Formats: sequence, structure tokens, C-alpha cells
Amino acid sequence: TSSTPGRTQELNFFNLGDKLMLADLPGYGFAAAPKKQVKNWTHTIKDYLRGRRTLKRVCVLIDSRHPFKKHDEEMMTLLDEAAVSYLLVLTKADLPTQSKLDYNLSKLAEIMPKHPAAYPEYLLTSGKKGLGLDKLRAHLAKV
Repeated sequence: TSSTPGRTQELNFFNLGDKLMLADLPGYGFAAAPKKQVKNWTHTIKDYLRGRRTLKRVCVLIDSRHPFKKHDEEMMTLLDEAAVSYLLVLTKADLPTQSKLDYNLSKLAEIMPKHPAAYPEYLLTSGKKGLGLDKLRAHLAKV
């Protein structure tokens, strides 16, 4: 992880005890990188996700400090169209005010039913405080 958005610039694979393969993909939204480079990452992500039947679950990481953005919905639609099940994971959940978080979660409640491949629950996480990481691990273990 990094405090700089856009640090992951290629596909990174992690073998978790020969039981699970985790693929870390570049971000598709805001990044501290040239727009052309972000566009190339987005293309790489779409190519990787399309038609990949071996994927059991994709975790779409969304910064909980901000409302859902157009690129978040575009990624969700891409996954819906590819019939890839995904879990929305709201990151940095310890940072927004409670009212801001409540607002963003209300928007999430409006958006999720429109996306058939979205897992019906979401997770709130904070890497800094460890919030929700046990639930994320348990979710992935069940998959």
C-alpha cells in the first residue's frame, strides 16, 4: 500500500498458501499519474476481467471519503456485463465524518440494486485501524 494513489502500475499476483491467488490490479480512477497512463491501466484491467471464468470474486475498493464516482459505476457495469461477482469494499472508513459516511452509504444503497453481479453486502475497512479486515479475510476464505 501507499499513500500515493496510483502506486500499483501493473498486475501483481500473490499465491496465498496454494489455496487462493490474489491479483492486485492498478486503480481505475484517480491516480497521481498522467491521464494517458491511467487510461492504459483501465484498459489492462478491462482486458484482465473480461471473460475470466476462474475469478471467484473481485473486490472493488472504493475510498469511503468520497461519493461514488462515474468510474466506480463504470467498473461495476463492466463486471455486471462480464458476469463477474464482486464485493464492494469501502476503504479508509475511519477517516470520513459519520454524516459523510452515512451519506455515502445511502448512495451505495441506491446504486447496488442496479448491479446484478454485486455481492449483496459491502464491507467497511480501514487498513490503518484494522477495521473490517477480519470480515474481508473471512469473506475471501468462504469464496
